[in-house]
Amino acid sequence: MALKVKLTKSYAGASEDMLATIRGLGLKKFGDERLLKDTPAIRGMVFKVKHLVSSETVSAEAPTPKRRKPRKIALRDRARAYQAKA
Repeated sequence: MALKVKLTKSYAGASEDMLATIRGLGLKKFGDERLLKDTPAIRGMVFKVKHLVSSETVSAEAPTPKRRKPRKIALRDRARAYQAKA
């Protein structure tokens, strides 16, 4: 089970708390959609900004996010690979 969340209204004029919640849901621009795991925490976030988003339950599974290396480590690895090539 997953929740399909879409930003349907502009968040201009919203409080910092609501903006942080919208960013936490992974929504950046008007019309953005995300497929998120159906957990109580996510449902609470959606409830907090329910006047700005639309949500529906879907039977598909939410994709697991990829783990990324910190920027500093990624740059170091890229530099080492470049030096090894040269």
